[in-house]
Amino acid sequence: MDANSARPAVRTRTDGGVGHLLLDRPDAMNAITVELGDQLERGLRELAGDEAVRVIVIRGAGGNFSVGGDFNEVERLRASGPDALAPLFVNFGMACGAIADLPVPVVAAVEGYAMAGGFELMQACDIAVVRSDATIADNHANFGQVPGGGGSQRLPRLVGRQRALGHILSGDRLSGEQAAAWGLAYRCFEPDDFEQGVSELAEQLASKSRDALGTIKRLVYDGLRTSLEDGLATELSTVIEHVSGDPAGDDIAGFTGSKGVRT
Repeated sequence: MDANSARPAVRTRTDGGVGHLLLDRPDAMNAITVELGDQLERGLRELAGDEAVRVIVIRGAGGNFSVGGDFNEVERLRASGPDALAPLFVNFGMACGAIADLPVPVVAAVEGYAMAGGFELMQACDIAVVRSDATIADNHANFGQVPGGGGSQRLPRLVGRQRALGHILSGDRLSGEQAAAWGLAYRCFEPDDFEQGVSELAEQLASKSRDALGTIKRLVYDGLRTSLEDGLATELSTVIEHVSGDPAGDDIAGFTGSKGVRT
């Protein structure tokens, strides 16, 4: 439960092959607490553990993704010293870090504010889709703080050193449209098209082979950690193993045409 109320900070549900995870602290604009970080990781792992789920969509309640760390909780924990403060960052960091290891893609559906930790969660997701009028920023420096949810490490890898440092140090805000132009989101939707766009992407992913989705995701993440040569070698061995294996549930018939060309 959320430390400040009797209600959960995170809610999950499934709808066919789509797992939905909702950050559910709308009155606090889904600010991150110790409990929310813990529930986020548990919710993600529980959804991914359901063999029927092929994609997970993370959203925030009340029209905002997340404004980052809960100021009141940070102040309360800081007053008790580093040992009390650590779980806030450890729990949230573990939740963000778990995403890359899950066997299904995780989509961030971002609207309203995605600030500080909220932006860091967006960066950690496999795919992000944004509303064009969303407000996105790593604004830690505006408050004399430093990133604590992975932003100093993930953002440079996503957009390069210049943009990452310029953004984090300035604390400037990005619109959803700008975030997509930077490569921080796969798609950007106008407000009237956002709900349909999120739903269509989720259903598109949910219609595919869970094994194929998970294998592709693993190849990409493993490849980012190694050289191109080693990554290509891993891809080669993986595709041979995958195609040679049990094709049940995989559209092998549509994989090649009559001349052996992918269709």
